[in-house]
Amino acid sequence: MFDSFRQSLNDLMDRATPPEERRAVLTRMKQTLVQARMGLDDLRGGVAITRQRLDAEGKELETMRRRKAAATTINDAETIALSGKYEAMHAERADVLRRKLDAQEAELAMVDREVAEMTAELKQAMTGGGATTGSLSDDATAEAEAVLDSSTNVAAEIDALGRAGRRSAREAEAEQRLAELKRRMGK
Repeated sequence: MFDSFRQSLNDLMDRATPPEERRAVLTRMKQTLVQARMGLDDLRGGVAITRQRLDAEGKELETMRRRKAAATTINDAETIALSGKYEAMHAERADVLRRKLDAQEAELAMVDREVAEMTAELKQAMTGGGATTGSLSDDATAEAEAVLDSSTNVAAEIDALGRAGRRSAREAEAEQRLAELKRRMGK
């Protein structure tokens, strides 16, 4: 995804492009940036889910340790064995989740930097590569900011459309169930 963005930027900067082609290249760059930002949101969601799972495993691990300690004080061999087994299982899961979280956070940081670079490159491309100065450059920068803000809004709109679609599907299913119930009650 990022390679196509960089290729579009290089195409734009390497040669004098006609305005129509320049707009097409900028449009591709904007679309790629929107997709990258949506991917960044997905990565953030994955990190949050992994943190929740790690917290839950940590709580389970603590519970098993408490049970094992309680069983040890009353010399309950069966409970000691079972809690030891599950303590090891939860410890292993917590370790795997910790490593997964570290990897996800590293990936998130890397993609976050790439998105920031892409944003800066798009701003530069929209301002004409910094060749112009004065109010024309200010106008182009303002336009770039507006486009980037609208890109964020596009992601929010896509999410809203997805939620609306799921809601209408639930409502249609409820209507269907209600019609079926009415049909049964009528007989």
